[in-house]
Amino acid sequence: MITETLHQKQTLSFEVFPPKKDGEFDAAFEVMDALGKLSPDFISVTYGAGGSRSKKTVDIASYIQNTLHIDALAHMTCVGCKKEALLQVYNDLKAANVKHVLALRGDRPKDMDDEQYESRDFAHANDMITFLKENTDLSIAGACYPEKHFEAFSKKSDLEYLKQKQDAGAEFFITQLFFDNDLFYDFCERADKVGITIPICAGIMPITSAKQLGTTISLSGSSIPKAFADIIATYGENPEDMRKAGIDYAIRQIMDLQANKADGIHIYTMNKPQIAADIVAAIR
Repeated sequence: MITETLHQKQTLSFEVFPPKKDGEFDAAFEVMDALGKLSPDFISVTYGAGGSRSKKTVDIASYIQNTLHIDALAHMTCVGCKKEALLQVYNDLKAANVKHVLALRGDRPKDMDDEQYESRDFAHANDMITFLKENTDLSIAGACYPEKHFEAFSKKSDLEYLKQKQDAGAEFFITQLFFDNDLFYDFCERADKVGITIPICAGIMPITSAKQLGTTISLSGSSIPKAFADIIATYGENPEDMRKAGIDYAIRQIMDLQANKADGIHIYTMNKPQIAADIVAAIR
């Protein structure tokens, strides 16, 4: 179980996403095979808005769990999902021997009108966690934001919602990506003060191109420290140098987190096993 492992040691884990098309599964399984050789403690698998790719998530998670024999953490989003549909996904996961999920509210589907949004079964991720705890035997993780969720009124209110996730039954947290470790350490201190006691895995994304950074920032809202901005300014126009510099920055981030005893390191791999391999070779 992932929670037990987190209480025993500092974990290393990866995030992957399922293929968008059925014909891309062979390539996706090759990516999983390559990542599996790096011996992570678990691998999380993302999930389309409103469950739009839930079957693909289950298929990839099943491969990780049953073929690679690595704990799979399947994402579940609830913003566009009815209770009955959520239980069907649970049944699919159970049949695939997948016992861990990351419970997320998720982004509002583009085709969801205001009336549907206001009458949704789950307003927040903690509502889904409560429902899953009452109706399933899943081990549940939650997401957290070192720099505050963009919708939260304040850092204080954001932590209050996070505490609700823990109280609802979340067993550990994984952070949104960040580029400044001091923000993570400050977040952990503030979380401790409000009574958050479960493990927190630090989410790290290697940025290997200037274009990738722009997309990442627009989706995550993460701030860019001067040290990393300088790297973009220096190497952004040279793809190979930028790739090396971005990987090196992630390595230095992770080594600092390891030295400061972060509960776990969670690498957003973007389905690029060679980048993950380069990082693992340096940090182990």
